[in-house]
This record gives sequence, structure tokens and C-alpha cells, in this order.
Amino acid sequence: MSAPRRPASRRAFLGAAAVGLGTALTSTLSACSAASGTASGGVTLRFSWWGNDDRAARTEKAVRLFEKEHPGVTVRTSNGEFGSYLQKLATQAAGGGVPDVVQLDYRQVSQYAGGEALMPLDDVIKDATIRTSEMDKGLLRTGTYRGGQYALPMGRGITGYAYDSVVYKKAGIPTPQPSWTWEDWARNNRKIAALGLKSPDGRAVSGSNDGGGNEDVFEDWLRSRGGALYRNQTELGYTEDDLTAFWSFFGKLRDEGAIAQARDSTQAISTETCPMGRGLAASDFTWDAPFPGYPALLGDNVHFAPVPTTDGRQGVYFKPSMLLGIGAHSEHPRESAQLIDFLLNDTRAGDILGFSRSTPPNRTIAARVAKTLKGPEREIYDYAQTLEKYGVDLPPTAPPRGDLAIQAGFGRAYERVMFGRATPRQGARELIDVANRELRS
Repeated sequence: MSAPRRPASRRAFLGAAAVGLGTALTSTLSACSAASGTASGGVTLRFSWWGNDDRAARTEKAVRLFEKEHPGVTVRTSNGEFGSYLQKLATQAAGGGVPDVVQLDYRQVSQYAGGEALMPLDDVIKDATIRTSEMDKGLLRTGTYRGGQYALPMGRGITGYAYDSVVYKKAGIPTPQPSWTWEDWARNNRKIAALGLKSPDGRAVSGSNDGGGNEDVFEDWLRSRGGALYRNQTELGYTEDDLTAFWSFFGKLRDEGAIAQARDSTQAISTETCPMGRGLAASDFTWDAPFPGYPALLGDNVHFAPVPTTDGRQGVYFKPSMLLGIGAHSEHPRESAQLIDFLLNDTRAGDILGFSRSTPPNRTIAARVAKTLKGPEREIYDYAQTLEKYGVDLPPTAPPRGDLAIQAGFGRAYERVMFGRATPRQGARELIDVANRELRS
């Protein structure tokens, strides 16, 4: 699994990588990309991704198997830490040099597809160079932009809550079920705060982290009420009243001491530094892929719970943990497509990659690899199966090109609210003004 990293940190990196990217893409992508090159008269592909050492080792092994199966094709690989990877990719895109095969975050798809940095995949899917029959159609649409398929999911992820079952038991809280509500969650946080537990530094333990500044939490909350982040590529799907209600909900709990204090929330850039990781909270909103980092840090009493609902309606959805695309100026698009197909659909590659990018998108491979899972990895696989049976809505298409800047603005606006520099309504109005400017530019 990836090194545990909180969504706020991930969004900050995405925002930094996106600065100036739209202008750079539109002004420079007409230039030719750097040549992919040849090796001994054959084909050389460039393939880049981000991830930890385990993912790197697994990916290299799968790539070497691909080379063995495709004589004459050499794959030059490159990987790095998430933040530096995104910044490097933004620079490459601005210069027209996106690698032949590139790993993408869900929130990058529209940015790069709209900037003509990615090749449409519809033709190579139609002729079965890349097979998608074993993939969920709803998940596939997350890699679309304006009706075209520009990226394919490499893993299927879903949100949840890491929680300390021992603390929940002390507070008399039953194991959270898929139908529990936001009101249940708030009430349980108050029960935990009332226990009077102390953190290692002697401060009071609250029920949860403060999710008010996390747009992923807001999206789940909003979708559970029938809403959405975006109506289309140029319009928000929520109102000032929606965001005011959300921030007021978290603000009340924070004032009561039921969720983490503002100063602790702003320090949370990793599992180790989040309130739960520091012993200041009993739960933390997270994605399934980084969840195993919580029991590894805090013990086997930490489990994965569903995100609360609104009157039983789940707002979560299955999102690609990451996607694969092909650089628009690749000199070897067919071989690039073959590499993507191999990584996504070959059972031997599936056995090698395992759940290193969350649940494989190919259902047959996912079921095959799941038989080998144990501990937290098995728990998140079973969790996904439970939520799928319970029922979740289809995922949205890739968000608009202005999404990265909006996410950064979301965090900034909430920080002002959290520290009392703005009321929830003032902060919501500021954020919506920023969002509308980005979407209309």
C-alpha cells in the first residue's frame, strides 16, 4: 500500500502542481514531445508513476514480464513521491513531454485532457487493444472528459473511517453499520469526549478528526443528501446554504470538544501527525488504500467503518485510486496501449501488483487476488463488498479543470472559519465566489 497520507496533504500537492498549468498547457502543447526513442531497433516506452518502495518493486516486476512477452519493446520506468511526481508531470506536460504511459490522479484527468496532454483511448478500447469488459462501467466513466475516455482506473478505492474499537466499546458505541447517520456520528463523538480520556500529552481525547476542511468529506455528506460537487464542467452542484450547513455542523462539534481542535487539525499532514495518530482522537476519515497504515501505527484495535449517511443514503462512491493514460504525443501509442492492457488485465500482472494500488479494476483479478489477503487488507476488501451490496450511487465523471484550485480554496476558507476569522456563511460565500471564477475562466 502507499505510504499513509491524509487527503489534505494530497490536495495541497495537487493544487501546487496545478499552478499555472492551464496556461502553460494551452500555450506550449502544440510543440512536439521529446522522442520516446528506440532500443536496438525496437521500441522504447517511458512509464512514470508515484508510490512507495513496495509499489515500485511490484511495478518493475510486472513491467519486466511485459517486456519478456513483447520482444523488441523496452520500458524505461520512473517513479517518485506523490508531490514531487505531480510537479514534475506538470512541467513535462507544459513542455509537451508527458511520458508514453503515465499514472494520473482522478483530479488531474480534466486538467490534462482539456490541455491536450493526453491521448483519447476510445479507439484502442474499441479495437480491444485495451480490454474493459471486466471493469465496472461506472468506474470507467471517472476517466472521461467531455464524453471521451482519456484514462483508465488502475485501482478502485472508497472512503471510510478508521476508528479505535476499544474506545468505541468503552463509550458503549456499537460497531458502525452502513446505515448509521451523521447524527449518530455526532452523538458518538460526544460520548467519547465525555469519557474524559487523556492523550499521551495529557490533553482530552475527542471522538474524531475535524473533517470540515476536507472536501472529500463534504462530497460524501453532500451526495448523501442528493447533491454533488459539480452540476457540469462549468457549474457547482451545491449552494452557499449547503456549505454553510456543513461547516456549521462541524463547528458546533468542535466548540463542544467532540472533534479535534483547530490547531491539531492544521498540523495533520500524515497518519502520524493527524489527531488520531497522536492519540487525540478516536477516529479519522480516510481512504481504503492508506487505511492499513492506521493499525500498523496504532494497533489491531483499529478498524474501518462506513462513512455516515443521511437517513440511510450513502454518499460514498467507488473512485479510482489512480488511473493510467497515454501521452498525447507518444510516438508509440499502440505499444503504450498494450502495456496498459497488460497491467490491468493480465492475471500474472495482477498477481504481482496485488492490492498495491487498492482493489484491481478487473473484477476477475480482484477476486483472485483477494483470496491471498489477510488483516487490514482483507478488511478493506470486505468493506468494499459490503458497501457494494448495501448500495452506492454511480461515481461522477472527472471533475472540471478548475477543481484543483477550488480544492485549495476550500481548505483556505475553512481554516479561516475554524480559527474564527470568518463565520461559516462568510467562508462559504468566499469559497463559492472563488469556485465560480475558476469554473468560468
